[in-house]
Amino acid sequence: MKLATLAEGGADGTLVLISKDGERYLKAANVAKTLQFAIDNWATLESDLLGLSQRLEQGEGEEVADITFVAPLPRAWQWLDASAFRSHGELMEKVFGIDPVPQTKPLMYQGVSDKFYGPTEDVYFPTEEDDIDFEGEFGIIVDETPMGVSPEEAKQHIKLIVLINDWSLRKLAAPEMKTGFGWVQAKPACSMSPLAVTPDTLGDYWRDGRVQLNLSVEFNGETFGNAHGGAMGYGFHELVAHAAATRDLCAGTVIGSGTVSNENYREIGSSCIAERRGIELIDLGAPKTGFMRFGDSVRMSASLPDSADHFGVIEQKVVQRDI
Repeated sequence: MKLATLAEGGADGTLVLISKDGERYLKAANVAKTLQFAIDNWATLESDLLGLSQRLEQGEGEEVADITFVAPLPRAWQWLDASAFRSHGELMEKVFGIDPVPQTKPLMYQGVSDKFYGPTEDVYFPTEEDDIDFEGEFGIIVDETPMGVSPEEAKQHIKLIVLINDWSLRKLAAPEMKTGFGWVQAKPACSMSPLAVTPDTLGDYWRDGRVQLNLSVEFNGETFGNAHGGAMGYGFHELVAHAAATRDLCAGTVIGSGTVSNENYREIGSSCIAERRGIELIDLGAPKTGFMRFGDSVRMSASLPDSADHFGVIEQKVVQRDI
């Protein structure tokens, strides 16, 4: 199934089902008004949602053209972001001058979840001087998950997969990291792809708890990166188990992979500017690529070989917020 949220009906929007080809939609109001309600009651509502999806494939539904989608979950109870791609972590340690972190378990922090930007919303920042950066990630949404769940058990709680742009303000990140107390100012609200898809829609491209697809990133219309999601050091099932080690996870918890990165980053590019600058620091002695300026844009997508953008497209511009 492919699910999305229309920009109508209140702060949490209106849940719709999207056809496989992305051309038609059906409102799910008779089953679940919002995605949060659906994920809260997934065990009892999944069959009804599947019925709506089947009706779409039989030709029912309205055309998607000119419809405005917000994030599938415009606001969520919880957002947890990992750093599961080691090649990215090693570069960031160099960029920020941080001592290497021994990894005996996943790295993860809890971020802002009361807002997720929609896939085409302008994103506002107070100043360019904070070094505005995008970070392309894959993410998952779980149903209610019990404390102490094993990685194998956790696989059954992963209900939806999304793309995420985890916006970062790099100038603020290093000082906050060095306090040892976590991020606040450096990590504003993230953006989410228009479509949240069930793992079965990916077929063989969902394997080992990883999205086995390339994440395509364009910066101001030019190719910036095409890293593969299969290189995660920990699969999403392991990230869920890590997050749930000492607490239950409420339905609707969103967990991110961290910036998608591959060891051959010089050939395939990067999913964030900071990584590109880290490569330049190593190769050239100094970073050359600048961070985002007001008016700059970023585009993210991931496609199956035989289809269009599977999660839809995140395409956004950064804009100044007067404060």
